[in-house]
Amino acid sequence: MTTPTAPRPATSSATAATGTPGTELPERRFTLTRADLVRYAGASGDFNPIHYDERVAGALGLPGVIAHGMLTMGLAATAVTDWFGPAAQVAEYETRFARPVVVPPGEGVELVVSGRVDAVLDGARTRVVLTALCGGERVLARARAVVVTGR
Repeated sequence: MTTPTAPRPATSSATAATGTPGTELPERRFTLTRADLVRYAGASGDFNPIHYDERVAGALGLPGVIAHGMLTMGLAATAVTDWFGPAAQVAEYETRFARPVVVPPGEGVELVVSGRVDAVLDGARTRVVLTALCGGERVLARARAVVVTGR
């Protein structure tokens, strides 16, 4: 699907899972291209032309072709599972879309996801607050996940 533009974070699942509130989790960078949007449309069945047709997107007042919102959410969730490791499960996940991710033709655009441990809810559940930026602008608002680590 998308190509990470940086190596996987050095944080081990044990480090992230045992983080104390305030622990910063390393950035994950994803490059989104128009080809990714086509593949996602095929997988999801969402063939809305705003995800591939400049003319339609512009006619609807959008600044260009935009990524599927659920794709953006999914990439942010991928960062969470990368931080906590394969044994962890995302038990809760919520966000609001703050602005669209505009995907220009050619090289595409970079989505940068970072996080911070907000709270350790009990021995096996950790709440993480997420930040997702594209072009320096926040694209997800109030994004947070609760991860069950099985400790």
